[in-house]
Amino acid sequence: MEYAIAAIPGDGIGPEVLDAVTPLLEDVAAAEEMSLAFTEFDWGSDRYISEGAMMPDDALDQLVDKDAILLGAVGHPEVPDHVTLHGLLLPIRKRFNQQVCERPAILFEGVESPLAGYAGGDIDFVVFRENTEGEYSDIGGREHVGFSHEVAIQTSVFTRTGTEAIVRAAFERAGDRTGHLTSITKSNAQAHSMVFWDEVVQEVAAEYPDVEVESLLVDAGSMDLIRRPEEFDVIVASNLFGDILTDIGAIVTGSMGLAPSANIDPSGRYPSMFEPVHGSAPDITGAGVANPLAMVLSAAMMFRNLGESDASERLWTAVRGYLADADAPRTPDLGGAAGTADVIADLRSRL
Repeated sequence: MEYAIAAIPGDGIGPEVLDAVTPLLEDVAAAEEMSLAFTEFDWGSDRYISEGAMMPDDALDQLVDKDAILLGAVGHPEVPDHVTLHGLLLPIRKRFNQQVCERPAILFEGVESPLAGYAGGDIDFVVFRENTEGEYSDIGGREHVGFSHEVAIQTSVFTRTGTEAIVRAAFERAGDRTGHLTSITKSNAQAHSMVFWDEVVQEVAAEYPDVEVESLLVDAGSMDLIRRPEEFDVIVASNLFGDILTDIGAIVTGSMGLAPSANIDPSGRYPSMFEPVHGSAPDITGAGVANPLAMVLSAAMMFRNLGESDASERLWTAVRGYLADADAPRTPDLGGAAGTADVIADLRSRL
């Protein structure tokens, strides 16, 4: 079986991480008697600086027939964040119906949490973030620009289709795990959108009687992810809240360099996109010390989405073994002095 993979290295450490990880993925594919046909697209902030657009007008047409998309990172010190987000990430997520953003947070054996008293395996939860609407909807505008009475309006959009899609995906996963789901909102302050969200959760919950449902306000939920992270299993949240909560999840489990992410079209009609959460990290770009593990685990999620569960498990097993090995080379974010290439070499030897 051959899979057509769109590779978008992006900005900062994105290209060096994706280049380093590609041979590892080819190893896994060969071991599972499949192949990966990569097509690289040099879209990102450098293109924006030189041509005024993050990607060409027909970019989505070039991606639509791919089996999956691997994204390195997006972000540049000279380009405003809203330009990079709306110029590449959001169009892909929305055009390809990637309603479900799945982000696991695992404290692996061998990794130290900044929270005292937690060891490997003590923290293991997954956040399902609504990914195509909510607070990140591009609806609104500005009026009277430059005057003292200037006004800006940003409108959140919550559809039943989008909300049900993410809530149902979270319930499905909760049923496969420990049967506990936490819905995080701000219903006391947002009496329309978040109360609607709560109602959808209650409606879908009736279809999953074996799943226990907990509801938290986002301020309490953020606090509890720090003071009792071991009690969470599956979390479901809106676009904005999910974005914030997943960064908390990444840091309490040891490093942003360990946080994978999947942007999934639940219908399977369009390609899904897989990316590490760590961002472009311009401060270490070119130093060769970026942690590649988040990209490796994102690729593992890609394999699972493609139906190649054995290939996915090979990568998860290699990463777990590497992190549990005190003598394995560590990148600086994990307290070591090794480089990206050293980590990949170690993983390839484990495979």
